[in-house]
This record gives sequence, C-alpha cells and structure tokens, in this order.
Amino acid sequence: MAEPYITDEQDYDAMQLLEIGLELSESEYSEEDEDFIPVVELDSSPRFLLNSDQATTTTVAAAAENINFQEEEVDVEEERNKRRRVEKLGSGGDICCRNGGDDAGGESSQNSQWNRSEFDGLFCPICMEAWTNEGDHHICCLPCGHLFGLSCIEKWLRQRGRLAKCPQCNRKGTLRDIRKLFVPRIAVVDEESQKRIRFLEEKCASLVTKDVDLCKKESEWKRREAALQLEVQKCKERTIYLEHLLGDLQSRPSGLATAYRGSQGHEFRNSIYSDFYRQGSSSCFMLQRELRVDGARLFDVDASGKILLLVRRVPMMGGSHVLTKMSLIPPHESEDIFLPPGTKIIKDLHISPTNGSLALFASLGKKLSVLSMESNNVILSYDLPAAAWSCSWDLNCSHYVYAGLQNGSLLVFDMRITGSPVESRLGHTTDPIHTVQSLQHISTLPSGVKTVVSASSVGMCQWNFGCEEERPFLIPETTNQGVCVSLAYCASSDDIVVSYRPRVEMSNEVVSQTLFMPSPATGQGVLGSHLHLKRVGSNYEKLGIACSTVSGIRLPKSSIIDRQNQKPLFATGDEVSCGLILQELPSFTATQRLKPHQHFIYDVKYTSTHSQGLLGCLSEDTVQLFSTKLS
Repeated sequence: MAEPYITDEQDYDAMQLLEIGLELSESEYSEEDEDFIPVVELDSSPRFLLNSDQATTTTVAAAAENINFQEEEVDVEEERNKRRRVEKLGSGGDICCRNGGDDAGGESSQNSQWNRSEFDGLFCPICMEAWTNEGDHHICCLPCGHLFGLSCIEKWLRQRGRLAKCPQCNRKGTLRDIRKLFVPRIAVVDEESQKRIRFLEEKCASLVTKDVDLCKKESEWKRREAALQLEVQKCKERTIYLEHLLGDLQSRPSGLATAYRGSQGHEFRNSIYSDFYRQGSSSCFMLQRELRVDGARLFDVDASGKILLLVRRVPMMGGSHVLTKMSLIPPHESEDIFLPPGTKIIKDLHISPTNGSLALFASLGKKLSVLSMESNNVILSYDLPAAAWSCSWDLNCSHYVYAGLQNGSLLVFDMRITGSPVESRLGHTTDPIHTVQSLQHISTLPSGVKTVVSASSVGMCQWNFGCEEERPFLIPETTNQGVCVSLAYCASSDDIVVSYRPRVEMSNEVVSQTLFMPSPATGQGVLGSHLHLKRVGSNYEKLGIACSTVSGIRLPKSSIIDRQNQKPLFATGDEVSCGLILQELPSFTATQRLKPHQHFIYDVKYTSTHSQGLLGCLSEDTVQLFSTKLS
C-alpha cells in the first residue's frame, strides 16, 4: 500500500505549477475566511508588457482552468483519503488477528469488531500510531470531537488549505480549531465488557453467599465434632476408672483383710466395691477442665469471677514462688504476679469468701500478705515474728484474718489496722500450725467472740478471741490418733475431718513405721486414718473413722462437700492412684474415683454457686476442675 501522504504532496506540487503567476501564502490570508480570492501578481518584464492584452487573456483563461482542475483534484483526493483510511483499518485488524494466532482467519466478525474497538480509542486514525500526552504527536481534537495526533492533523489541514475538513466526518476545520487534550488515558466504555462485569459481580455475590452457608455448616460440624470428642473423652475416662478399679479389687482386698479383720477393714472394702453402684448418683462430678501448669503447689478458685489463682515454684528463679492468675474462660489466659523480695516459699493461699478481688497468703519469709486481684499488687503486708505456715479469712467479719506460725503461735489481724496484730496467742506446743479455719459464730458464745480451730502434729485445737485471754485447748477426740497432717472444715454444715498418719518411733537408731505399706505403682505411702467430727454447740461429736493410705512425707490437703439434702462428701487424694476419691460421710464409703494424675495431689478445694458445685485438685503439672449440679 502506498504511503498516505506521498500522493497528496505530488498533487499539490502539480497544482502550484499550473497556477501561472499565482502564489498562495498562508501569511497573506486568513484561514477562517472561506470567501478568500487569491491575488494574482503580474510579471513586470518588458516581454510581458509588450503582449499585455494577449498575456492577460491567456492568464485569465489559465487561472480559470486551474481553479476547475483544483476542485476536481480535491474531490478525487477526498475519495482517495477515505479509501486509504478504510484500507488502513482493515490492515490493522488483519495485523491484530495475525498476532492473535494462526487460525485468526476463522474468527467471527464479532471478534474483528472487538479487536478494532480495542485500538479505536488508543491510536490516531490518520497514521494508526498511538498518540502521546506530549510532543509532536500530542492527542488533540477538532470542534466536531474527533481525536487525532497533533502532527498528523496539522499536516492534513495545511495540505488542504481553506478547503480543509475533518478526515472522519468532513466537517470544515482549520488549524486554529485544533485543541490539545491533557488526559492520562482515553478509554471507551464497552457495553459487552459492562455486561460481562455485571455477570461476574453477580456470580461473585452468589459464591460469597455459598461460602457463608458453607462456613455455617462447617461451624456446626465442628461443634458436633467437639461434642463427640467430649463423649469419647468421657468414655475413655470411664474405661480408665474401671480398669483402675478392677486392678484395685484384684490386688488390695486380700492384704487388707489380713491386716484389718475388724470393722475398719470391712468399711474400707465396702468403700471400694461401692464405686460400681454410685456412678449414677445425682451428685456425680464430671471433668469440666484439665489445664496444664508447671511447678504448681497451691491454688484457690473464685467461682463467681471465673478466676484460678495458683502458687507455682519457678526453678529458673532459684526455686522461689510466684502467683499465677488464670482465667477459667477459654482460651484460659494467664498472668504471672511476681512477689516482693523476701517473700520466699508460700505455704497457704485463700481467696476471700466475701470479696473475690482479695487473696490472702502466708509465706516462710515471715510475711502475711493481702493481694489485690484487680491490680495484681500486694496492698497489705504484715511482718511476723516467725515464718507463717497457714492463714485464713474470718467467716463472720471480712476485716479479720488469721496466721498460724511455725513456732505454734496464732495471730489475729484487723486489716483496718496495718501496724500490728490485734491479738496473739501461744499454742500448746511449738509445733508448726499447718492449718487454720475460722468457725461460724454460734449463739451460745458472747457477741464479738471469734472461734478458730487449728491443726498441728498433736491434733486439733480450738481458740477463742475477743474474750478474756485463755489458752487454746485440744479437742480430746483428736488426740492419740497419730500425727495430724490435715484438717478440712465445712462452714455450712459444721463437719470436720481430721487426717492422721502413724507416728515414727526412734529406737536404737532404727526407724520403724507402723503399718507401712509400699505402693509399687506410685511410690511409698502409709496406712493412716480419717476422723469425722461434727460441731454441736461448743462440743464436738465423733461420727466415724476409717483407714486410708496417706503420704508419709507431705501434708495432704482435703475438702468437705455439702450436698444440702444429702450426706456430705469428703474429697481427698489417693496416694495409690494419684487421683481424687470422694467418700460419703460419716461411713467414708467411696462414691466416686476421679481421673488420676501423673503425680501426687498437692491441693484440693471446693466452692459452689447457686446451681453448681466446683471441685478442683492440683498436682505438680495439672489442675483438674470437676463440676456437679446442685439440687
């Protein structure tokens, strides 16, 4: 195909040659004047002057002929330009089709129109080259609105002079009509693309709706899976319990029958066999949570605030203790509370029964401290004359707290007085007081008298504060039973259980321990006893006693569960299985054995709300929480 502008320039030169004596200058006429008549300049040479008449006639005729010829050339040129643009568009479309693949010749006319529309808004229709935002080929337009490259349209209009028209619509235009456009990009909205976009948007919305439905179904499946896993876990716990119980039945009764042929051995065997028949009881405890902890020693539970407070031993800190506050709400977030220097080992810990935001703890650093559960700071600390082994809140007045010391003394503090104890008493012996319990006030005592029971190795003592100074007295029923290692008290029912292990007698540097019974499964234990007492007025009534395997070294913890209209339960750790065993009082008949631990049980606590009872037990690396519905 010929170049678009070569023919135009040749025709233009021919027209200039035919115009004898005529010169068209763009500077001498206005391009907007459509009635412009070119000026004819006559030759002033002598030859011309001699033949002036003939020359004039010839010139006029030539000029007329030239004008007619020029008009014909313009018409022919316009036809050529139209044909040339069509050929260029066709060739451009062919190029696009060839670039698209070898089989482009088989594409439909719709595809050809689509390809042509793609570059209609991107290329100059004169030269078919992309226009630019600056330079010679700057994008511009004529008053009719058609777009061109600046250099192309200027050349086009100059060649045609006053007869110049728009190459696309043939509307008259001049150089002064050219307007530059300053745009980042020209894009033509395509209806087919818009329809495609709307279709894809609808499809996307449909997929989003389907995704939401699938997410809901997935959540439901996960919930059902969790419920099934919980059922499987319960079945596994039941299987482990039955296997342990079967092994216990096969290995233990023969030895016990030999050692105890009396009523105590009979009660102990009955407590083992009764496990099979008590599982359907309404007071059955079910495992609610099992949380992993490191170096745990003591704990307490705030049921209303869903908070678990732990005492942990941290080997990296030289074996010192820290407090860890853990939420009972998943994901069970925890926070360590570091104690002031000099606190040392914590021996006892209790959350206030009337104000769950306060916790009381006693330590071997001769400190009795009150911790704020809200700020995680020690807000009150008392200096003690000796190391503290136990502590307790007063059940009748939330301002009073008690501390049992290593030298056998018992101190009373009023938290409104931060300097010193309000009362201090010496005990019967200098043995450490390992347990302190405040008792409910009874009408037989004068107003303002506070009654406290404590436990040391000699047995259980009662202390009366707020009256004339008197020494504590031992409860007769608790003496001569062995070494007192634990005391549990239920404030709502006034039930008390005191635990003992046999005394160690030294003779000729030979240590003999009575009724020593090794346990190959978990280490060594001794056969001790549990004594059940009930407070009646100012006296204590002995209701029952039973033997049990207890630790020969540690001071175990235990708890009493008040079941309101049913007999109370006694919860204590079993040294053989390292699990928690529940026994009905006063017969000490075992009603339930709970999931065993890998290590010995260090602490047991029970608390309740209006509709639920919560029982917790703690070993070195695990804390278990069991729950039951209260009638």
